[in-house]
Amino acid sequence: MTRYLVERSFPEGLTIPTDDRGAKSCLNVVDGNAQHDVTWVHSYVSPDHKTTYCIYDGPSPEAIRSAAVTTGLPVTKITEVRVLDPYFYH
Repeated sequence: MTRYLVERSFPEGLTIPTDDRGAKSCLNVVDGNAQHDVTWVHSYVSPDHKTTYCIYDGPSPEAIRSAAVTTGLPVTKITEVRVLDPYFYH
């Protein structure tokens, strides 16, 4: 499976409640992604909560976009990425 960095913009800021509603919201994303053979690995959120950088595994950028339509999430940019870490040369 290919790994992607998915950038999302939330002009009003992203707010996910830290209760059962937030957990259900995240599980809905996971379930919607699964319909397109896409896996949400994890995300980073900017300090102002207006941009997220999400790591996804999926078969193609088109599958990532289709999953976003299903889950109702915006997509600003999709970039194929590979892991590079400081332990690469050891």
